[in-house]
Amino acid sequence: MTAHDLGLRHLCHGISAYPLGLHCDFPTDHALPGGSVRSSRFLAGLHRAVERGATFFDTADSYGCGHSERILGQFAKQNKELALQLSSKVGHIRGSAAHPYAGRHIHHQLEQTLENMYADELHLYTLDSFDFGPGDRYLGNAIDAMRTLREVKTIKAIGMRGPFTHYAASPEKWAAQADRFLYLFRLIKPDVVWTRFNAFTPALSLEGQDLFTFTARHGVGLVLAAPLAHGVLVGNGLASSSSHTPTRSLRAGLIHCLSGWADEQLHVLRRHFGDAPGTLARLALRSCLQRGDQCVVVAGFSTAEQVEENFSCLGGPLTEHELAIVDDVYASLRAQAREAAARLPIRELQP
Repeated sequence: MTAHDLGLRHLCHGISAYPLGLHCDFPTDHALPGGSVRSSRFLAGLHRAVERGATFFDTADSYGCGHSERILGQFAKQNKELALQLSSKVGHIRGSAAHPYAGRHIHHQLEQTLENMYADELHLYTLDSFDFGPGDRYLGNAIDAMRTLREVKTIKAIGMRGPFTHYAASPEKWAAQADRFLYLFRLIKPDVVWTRFNAFTPALSLEGQDLFTFTARHGVGLVLAAPLAHGVLVGNGLASSSSHTPTRSLRAGLIHCLSGWADEQLHVLRRHFGDAPGTLARLALRSCLQRGDQCVVVAGFSTAEQVEENFSCLGGPLTEHELAIVDDVYASLRAQAREAAARLPIRELQP
């Protein structure tokens, strides 16, 4: 990485984006009318991100039952002069269709997404699930639908999810996910892979390479989500009132243990890098941003203040020595997550 590594990055054909964007999730239980306080804060966060240079905004039709898309669309409509790059996903909302990928359901969902977002075209549209029905019954249909949408220029790029199971899963389960991903990757031939990635994500072997080398070799971009593990990596536990507080997807028993261990490991980072505000966020974001030049990182938010913290803390690139220190600490966190999962009757940890 160079001193100019925060310039526009080539994600894939037709998409060059500022390397830090926004993950625009809007939890269903907070999907209140557009005039709500939470919606206003969400819009304020979007404005702040644009002021800080963000161009890439990631959402999904399932986030807040479409509320996230509608707020983002409201923002885009009010700021038509901005060159926003809009990304959404399909694969979880079935409606009255037999399956989210059945028949023309992908087309119908995209039509609704474009209406929600006041857009004629999406930059990135991602198949958000590995479930293509019994025996992958709807896989061929999904591939044909996505390619048609790209050909008629209602989407610029096809995305698919990266390999993922819960962070504390066994190596065998992660290996099975990697195999499934490779099988689908060869058939879908995506332009971009969207995946959760942070300190808790284990290294996977894909044809003998890690995800970053593998996608670079295939000329495929990467969108990395959840870089801060919903606050765990900046030292916020369950009791924190910060906007980085872990979300409802975390299993309380395991995250309670993990937060204590995380505090111990993060103390190691504070000892090396200091305790200035934003230091831990910088390390977590930088450890993602510097994985490859084809990576765009999307960080979640709930307030403009959190957006400002994330964008203002980046500074210059970490050195190889500094990255090694961060990687060692994060490896310890992954090991502790696996040990905790083996002892507690909890099935998932999904920061």
